[in-house]
Amino acid sequence: MGCVDLSGEDESSEADLESSDGGDQDIVSSSSSPEGMAKDIISAVAASASTSFAVFLTGALAVQMRTTLHFGPDALGTSISIYYIGAAAGSVPFGRLAEAVGGIRIMKPTAVVAGGLLGLIALSVHSWLSLSIVLFFAGVVSSAMQPATNLFLARRIPRNRQGFAFGVKQSAIPFAALFGGLAVPGIALTIGWRWAFVAAALWAVLTAVAIPKSPSTLAAYRARHRDPVPKDNLGPLIVLGIGFGLGIFAAAAMTGFLVISAVDGGLSRSNAGYIAGIAGLIAVVARIYAGIAADRRGSGHFKVVAVMLVIGCLGYGALAIGSASRIAIFFWVGAFIAFGAGWGWNGLFNYAVIQTHPRSPARATAVTQVGGRLASVFGPLVFGLLVSDVSYSVAWMVNGVVALVGAAIIIYGRHMLLGPGNVAAANP
Repeated sequence: MGCVDLSGEDESSEADLESSDGGDQDIVSSSSSPEGMAKDIISAVAASASTSFAVFLTGALAVQMRTTLHFGPDALGTSISIYYIGAAAGSVPFGRLAEAVGGIRIMKPTAVVAGGLLGLIALSVHSWLSLSIVLFFAGVVSSAMQPATNLFLARRIPRNRQGFAFGVKQSAIPFAALFGGLAVPGIALTIGWRWAFVAAALWAVLTAVAIPKSPSTLAAYRARHRDPVPKDNLGPLIVLGIGFGLGIFAAAAMTGFLVISAVDGGLSRSNAGYIAGIAGLIAVVARIYAGIAADRRGSGHFKVVAVMLVIGCLGYGALAIGSASRIAIFFWVGAFIAFGAGWGWNGLFNYAVIQTHPRSPARATAVTQVGGRLASVFGPLVFGLLVSDVSYSVAWMVNGVVALVGAAIIIYGRHMLLGPGNVAAANP
């Protein structure tokens, strides 16, 4: 097969079907050349980023936005939590929908809606309440995009390159944080925070234009995937989702409050933005490297995730020290460690879930994502309340403890996958 063009190829073609483990349909590879893989991965990254901008721009631009919209740290935490409530509500239903109609049929319209919501924030949001309402629907949109892009890559990228693919794909989220951080000095402090959302809306619209409709009909897609997808044993997935969620609990609070915490700790607004931007770039590199290493390693992925979470706790500790001492270097070092290790494992986690559930990648990742989404509801909310009632330093220390517990639970979930009656499709 030649190079796959994103100008309309569906996730799979009937000739691509492969078998493994007793004849079960394996993950389908449609990207048989480097150019084809690059197009598929770039498409997934752009689409994922388009649905992540709303919440990460809100966190990065909170210092400027609160002057206009009149809200404090606790209200900021509530708004970010509302976004993740929407994301949690839609995760499993949209995972099932993606399996039923194909990932590419979800990606294009979802990017369009994401662009519209970003435009609403830029043009029509004039209060904390209206911002929170838009963020809720932005979360729902994100819950549609994530399983769709997971399915898209799982069926198009060769298995021995999927670690890299999912590492790059998950880098879309810290890329959104990178954009948000750099938007502080580059846009918000020059022409105003609303223009950052305009730029993000333009990104989403261009992404939607670049993802064409599938040339095949829905009936043809369902005919190719007419075999029922077996129901996975939900126990290990639920436990893994809880561990995943606790790790995200800490990361969601970090991305929402890093800039405002650094400003409170004595840094200038521009320097705080640069910290968030560079830390986001470090998270991008960490996720990609973790994926490349996973392709070479071949097993033990959940153990690596747990180790990264533990290392990330050192970053949260440094941020706690920086908040208490008002010494800038602790914010720089803490942010880099927390973003790189404490937030650089997401792509590796999704890759491990998909490797152990190759016949239902969208559904499996949708189940684990519920844990992440729900934890993301409470992470910013609890962090904001701790800041209001105690201090930033205590809030950062709580983040570290929660991440440690998450690492332990992920290891337990891995043991469940390997236990009797739960033989994984790959060594996790």
